[in-house]
Amino acid sequence: MTDISTDGLMPFQAMEILKRSRVLEAAGRSICHLELGEPGAPPAPRVLEVVARALPEAQGYTNAKGLLSLREGLSAYYQTQHGVSVDVDSILCTMGSSAGFIIAFHAAFRPGARIAITRPGYPAYVNTLLGLGFGVAEIPVTSASGWHLTGADISAAHAREPFEGLLFASPANPTGAAVDRAGLADIIATCERLGVTFISDEIYHGLDYRGPSISALEMTDQAIVINSFSKYYCMTGWRIGWMVLPEHFERRAEILQQNLFISAPTLSQVAATVALGERDYSEEQKASYAANRLLLNQGLHDLGFDIGSPSDGAFYAYAGISRFSNDSLAFCGRLLEEAGVAVTPGVDFDRVNGQGFVRLSYAGKRESIEQALERMGRFLQ
Repeated sequence: MTDISTDGLMPFQAMEILKRSRVLEAAGRSICHLELGEPGAPPAPRVLEVVARALPEAQGYTNAKGLLSLREGLSAYYQTQHGVSVDVDSILCTMGSSAGFIIAFHAAFRPGARIAITRPGYPAYVNTLLGLGFGVAEIPVTSASGWHLTGADISAAHAREPFEGLLFASPANPTGAAVDRAGLADIIATCERLGVTFISDEIYHGLDYRGPSISALEMTDQAIVINSFSKYYCMTGWRIGWMVLPEHFERRAEILQQNLFISAPTLSQVAATVALGERDYSEEQKASYAANRLLLNQGLHDLGFDIGSPSDGAFYAYAGISRFSNDSLAFCGRLLEEAGVAVTPGVDFDRVNGQGFVRLSYAGKRESIEQALERMGRFLQ
């Protein structure tokens, strides 16, 4: 699981852990899954009902930008949730946020450009950038600052080694850190001053536990915003997301979509259109995550993990394992094989300091978290 290519491309360890988990389950083992950022609940019932009715007809491609009804729904979402007016022509529906990142990189930058990200951060950022031939600038954030990125951090990193873009998530994966309005304004202003194109990853919006999620669009119309129905709307396998683009990137992004993906999946677009109106259901799921968040954080603390306050948002705990191991990959392997608990090694998110951390997801069922804590307790003894 440690193989690495000459250009730095590495396996997605969360998926490697899942793959091994499935082998163990096929052999009759019981596994507690805390490795994936995947809601334990299905989409809202009405989403499934409408999709079932639409199935006979929704077989062809849509417009490359996506169904007008979905883009109108997303425009209304920004007006209602964030108080900003977003033109439907600036919205591009994508095959999850993953396709959105690919389109954003190619729309905004030329091959070889350097894009900054935080470390620790979502591993697909590094692997996608490297796989597409872009450069990566990592800006370290630490537990001492609550894993929060600041404008000063960006300025210092840019002075050391300039970069053309910044990709930033709030709430973040794996730490769950979320900046407040002033913090986001500071980041955006710093990027504008440095001439850095800002890409705002907002896929965990709706899953803030301290207050409403804040979109970059509330402060600027020059950011590329990427979002997804996977997390808040419980639609991971539907592979449906969206982008909001500054006007000067709209046409290039549309052409890239036409050629790389043609369009987002039609049935998924139908489902997403309905999901936008089912926020009460999503809020019910969020309430369960909020309870799981406190349960897992306290449980990890009691077991001796290095863990601070519960995460600001998303549905992850990023915990230090210094009392148990200095090799997170080996630690997670043993935890899976011997205790039947699947968690993700920190090296997935931080190739420099990640050996001392693991990420655990609390997006699943409470019973699974309780069982995982019990099993980890026996394993660590």
